[in-house]
Amino acid sequence: MLNPQIITIDGPAGAGKSTLAKEIAKRFGYTHLDSGALYRAIGYAAREAGIDPADEEKVVKLAKTLKIELKEDRVLLNGKDITGKIRTPEGGTLASRVAQHREVREVVVKILRELAKGKRVVIDGRDAGTYIFPRAQLKIYLTASPEERAKRRYEELIKKGYRVNYREILKEVIERDRKDASREFAPLTVPEGAVVIDSTGKSLEEVLKEVEKLIDP
Repeated sequence: MLNPQIITIDGPAGAGKSTLAKEIAKRFGYTHLDSGALYRAIGYAAREAGIDPADEEKVVKLAKTLKIELKEDRVLLNGKDITGKIRTPEGGTLASRVAQHREVREVVVKILRELAKGKRVVIDGRDAGTYIFPRAQLKIYLTASPEERAKRRYEELIKKGYRVNYREILKEVIERDRKDASREFAPLTVPEGAVVIDSTGKSLEEVLKEVEKLIDP
């Protein structure tokens, strides 16, 4: 068992990384860093500025001017709470598009490393343990089948009042996996030394029980 300063949770979209990270933060007294929220904020800012997310030069230039803050479960962009505006299907798509750019990822990593200084942190993402904090004392790779992840996403969006199609979401999940795994810079992969947890068919409590075995109380 460990008493880690930094815990990373890597894994594909929809595996439950952020939910697990939040619970670990609550139960063990860590600060939760949501890397995905930073990409969503940059994607949202690009759209608001009329910038094509595929235009790397303009997106990078914009990203370097933004002040993004994570306060508990809220995301502030230049002092304005944009949490509700980025937690949408479009927010996820924009995040995925801007995250393809190497320099955007470098901007985000710089922010996250700064936020982590002097704190016990748990961070989730697709390259948390491979690139952002490669020397983290505890690395977890959380995964689930594409069907399970699509089902969770479908149910989450239905609850929020969106009209969505399960098969379309499954298609998007599979395509996002392909993009994340084939990305030239910091692709999605299992970090060296990571504990792999498959959450398919498991409740959050069941996953947490597996994690609790790895952390000193």
